Amino acid sequence: MKNQRIFPGIILIGFGAYFFLQQSQISLFKEFYTWPTLLIIVGIAFLFQGYLARDYEAILPGVILSGFGLHFHVVDRLQIWPNHIGTFILIIALGFLLRYQKVGAGLFQGMLFLVLAILLLFYDKITQWLGLLENGVSLAWKFWPAALVIIGIYLLIRKK
Repeated sequence: MKNQRIFPGIILIGFGAYFFLQQSQISLFKEFYTWPTLLIIVGIAFLFQGYLARDYEAILPGVILSGFGLHFHVVDRLQIWPNHIGTFILIIALGFLLRYQKVGAGLFQGMLFLVLAILLLFYDKITQWLGLLENGVSLAWKFWPAALVIIGIYLLIRKK
């Protein structure tokens, strides 16, 4: 029973603190009175549920929600933080890899998302490194979404 109280307990504490600080009009925290903060609170609740209650399936949504909330907070504040779809895929990859660390499942998905994130985030540098192969890479780059769809369909219909 104790383990089932962690998630709602963290949610209530986090939301209560959020709304208290919002009502108090404390200017120090003014930039945190936004919906990404609520994503972070829910994500942290999932992470506490995952690690403290040993409900390891909660790690993935915890990392995704916390990471997305953190992304939306820092994307306009840090020059080095990328505002790119690859950032979201990297956060998802991190969630799968952290879940794999505890559950032992999800390594393939984590590595797949990690490779995809690296390709998306560093596409310009990769094409510069490849130099002469740029025409072939640009052709492949044009059709990679179709390749993802085909691989996804294959994974859905393949039998174990």
